[in-house]
Amino acid sequence: MSEQGNSGAQPSGRQALLAFEFDRHTLVLLRHEVERACRTWGLSGLTLYRFVVAVNEITTNAVRHGGGHGSLSLWQQGPRLFCRVDDQGPGGAADPHLPPPDHPRGRGLWLARNNVERFTLRSDAGGTTIVLETS
Repeated sequence: MSEQGNSGAQPSGRQALLAFEFDRHTLVLLRHEVERACRTWGLSGLTLYRFVVAVNEITTNAVRHGGGHGSLSLWQQGPRLFCRVDDQGPGGAADPHLPPPDHPRGRGLWLARNNVERFTLRSDAGGTTIVLETS
C-alpha cells in the first residue's frame, strides 16, 4: 500500500464540485461531467486533458477490476483539484510501471499516475481508493 497526498478526510476549505456513482453504463456520461466540472473550475488545455484521461482510466479500471461500479468525488481545496475514486476491488501496484509494448493491457494506472501531479492508491479488504491531484 502506498499513500501520497490527501487521505480522503474532509479538510476545511473543501468545495465539492461533483459526486457520482458509476458503472459501465455511465462511464461516458461521467467523463463528460468530470470534464465540465474541471473546465468550470478553471482547468484548461493540456492540464484539463491529462486530468480527464487520468480520471477516465481510474474509473474504467474500477468497473473492470473493482466490482463493476464505483463512486467518484471531485473537489477543490485552495489552488488544488482532487478526484477520489472508490471501488470494491483489490487494487493494483502503488507504483505502476509501463508494460512491454506487446502487452495489450495494463496501462491504466500508469497513465493515470503520469498525467497528474499526485497519485495516491490505498487498498485493503474493503476495496481500493485512488486520489488524483492537480492544480
